[in-house]
Amino acid sequence: MAHHAPRPPSGRPATAGLTTGAPRPRWSRFTTVLAALVGIGVVLGGGATAAHADPSVAEIERQIDQDWNKLEPVIERHNATRQELTAKRRQADALAARIKPLQLRIDQAMNKVGVLAVRAYKGENLSTVNALLGSQSPGDVVGQLELLDRFAHNQQQDVAQVVELRDQLARQKAPLDELVTELTRTEAQLAAKKKQINTEIERLQKLRIKVYGNGGGGSLRPAPCPATYPGGAAGVAVKFACAQIGKPYVWGADGPDSYDCSGLMLAAWAKAGVSLPHNAAQQRRATKTVSRADLRPGDLVFYYSDLHHVGMYVGGGWVVHASQAGVPVKMKKVDDGPIHSFGRPG
Repeated sequence: MAHHAPRPPSGRPATAGLTTGAPRPRWSRFTTVLAALVGIGVVLGGGATAAHADPSVAEIERQIDQDWNKLEPVIERHNATRQELTAKRRQADALAARIKPLQLRIDQAMNKVGVLAVRAYKGENLSTVNALLGSQSPGDVVGQLELLDRFAHNQQQDVAQVVELRDQLARQKAPLDELVTELTRTEAQLAAKKKQINTEIERLQKLRIKVYGNGGGGSLRPAPCPATYPGGAAGVAVKFACAQIGKPYVWGADGPDSYDCSGLMLAAWAKAGVSLPHNAAQQRRATKTVSRADLRPGDLVFYYSDLHHVGMYVGGGWVVHASQAGVPVKMKKVDDGPIHSFGRPG
């Protein structure tokens, strides 16, 4: 259970700042900024309230959840924009690759036409015709002239065809280039917005860690759970698992009021849309192996050689798990037990 720190002495002004430097509990100062950033005109904090000591873990967790619910849609839009940008850039690059050899053919054809033009300018063709007139029959001369005219005409047609194809591809590429430019601009705007909101989340996170450091989380939650707020399916799963801390262990249970070890993992990832079997060993086979170096919140930590226990990594070197009868869902250090391997659902 969360514990409130003692109230300040009665002689202390209600508006005085805490000596620890903790911010006043007027959440509207934070959330007004957040709401403006994400385009939601809602201020989470209400009117002015009486000043009190550091907010409890539960109050901080609730505030972070509210702010995170505003941040995560921004992150998801950012991710979607980034994926779309990558796809459109690939399309533009593919068209550019098709245009490149056509440009080379145009250059070669124009070089040939240029050679003909230079020869005509220098009178080389006229000299050739004079030579033909002087040494061959009129029929031969006419044949040579027709061949020369046909060559020049074919060159002109070849160039026109290649130019038309190149221009056609360029017309297809033009809107793609515009879209890439627009997506790049949008991505930059979202990234800037995400950075601003993350700054506010970081302020709350620092206060959160401070309260935990003072023992405010209690014995079941001795550290922030999760240590950080991941996005996507893993974020949904780990936040759910952390919210079950304090509920009783019951063999074979998968919620909502009690859990065993694999039942807690099943229920947490089910919230994220991922199905897992209700068995630790089977969950190991159903998840992708990850190394300890790549471990991130939401990953499963399997224990013992026979894989009879599993917990969820929540960051900062901690897992949340349902351990045994008589002990509620709680956190423990990841190395508190013989680790078999790590798995990532999804």
